[in-house]
Amino acid sequence: MSKAFIAHVIQDSAELTGVAANRAAGDLMAAIVGELKKTGKFTLPSFGTFTVRKTKARKGLNPRTGEQIKVKAGKTVRFKASPTLKKSV
Repeated sequence: MSKAFIAHVIQDSAELTGVAANRAAGDLMAAIVGELKKTGKFTLPSFGTFTVRKTKARKGLNPRTGEQIKVKAGKTVRFKASPTLKKSV
């Protein structure tokens, strides 16, 4: 799914112009990112939950050279599908 797809769905359902639908899609995605930064969690009922999880620093391998490298600690976003979504698919 892309931002263009979301904008197209918004445009068709709300009968908006392409520019307004694209702005709405961008605002929606910015609101989701803002909520993840603020609380670390975002839930769409009947769809699923996005959560931010911390990753530990670890050692990895460069696939080209086989050289060991250090991977820094960071954050990643995880998604867990709701039971309703699982049944639908």
